[in-house]
Amino acid sequence: MSKNYKEIIKQKIEYFKRELKAIYLAYKSPDMPVPAKILAAIVIAYALSPIDLIPDFIPILGYLDDLILIPLGVTLVVKLVPLELMEKCRLEADAQKDKDNPRSIIGGVVITAIWVLIIAFILYRFLK
Repeated sequence: MSKNYKEIIKQKIEYFKRELKAIYLAYKSPDMPVPAKILAAIVIAYALSPIDLIPDFIPILGYLDDLILIPLGVTLVVKLVPLELMEKCRLEADAQKDKDNPRSIIGGVVITAIWVLIIAFILYRFLK
């Protein structure tokens, strides 16, 4: 890959990190609509979860969830959040840029539960 593509990818990653932090700040706001709040909770939990729905060690598929699901979720939430609230939260996210990012324990538990259910279902079907 040329340096130009690497720089573009790096910029996109930084953009989505900033948007995710702004969504987190908007989620905590009482002005956020309920549907946007529900979707934001799902996106934040998944993005901050230390466990992926599709583990990264699975070739190609392991990274597709990070490359598709998170940007898609972020884009959908941003469209649902009022513009004024999103702009305010983006400014606050920029001000907090150097702070540590939180981890979602609940998100990790939910993803782990999904994997356990999938494995249990597969075992049930094959051992039946």
